[in-house]
Amino acid sequence: MQRQSSKRRKTPKSPMDVALRFLSYRGRSVAEIRRRLAKDFSPRQVDETVERLKESGLLDDAAFAKAWRNSRERHAPRSKFVIRQELAQRGVKGEVAEKALEGLDETEMAQRVGAKFLRRLARLDRRAFYNRMMGYLRRRGFNYRICADTTERLWRELSDPAD
Repeated sequence: MQRQSSKRRKTPKSPMDVALRFLSYRGRSVAEIRRRLAKDFSPRQVDETVERLKESGLLDDAAFAKAWRNSRERHAPRSKFVIRQELAQRGVKGEVAEKALEGLDETEMAQRVGAKFLRRLARLDRRAFYNRMMGYLRRRGFNYRICADTTERLWRELSDPAD
């Protein structure tokens, strides 16, 4: 006897159901919700659903941008430039992203990122340490000056642990 496939795709009941399920995983921007709903629903249904979500406070680009920034600060620090790009990819407008990034201390973020990576580089000579640490920080979007200052500070900390 053959079994029916359990991977049968159910048709969505309503755009609100789809949007709420999509929001249940993590916060979303208005653009992300619109893109998701546009796959299965008419533009009118998408607009109505987005408006209802905004009115209920479940959809707010400013709050989303702030939460994204806070999450990046706590779990995966990046530079303002990278966070701004991530928000733009998610459809957050420039001025909203800038407001969310106000007061972000990139020097402190680079220091935290570098300090976590420091243990892996403890046995390297100065040149190798600089190359690896600078590359690591640059890949996270920090500018050259911040990378160089942070790398120097971490090298001093590593070579003179008495401080």
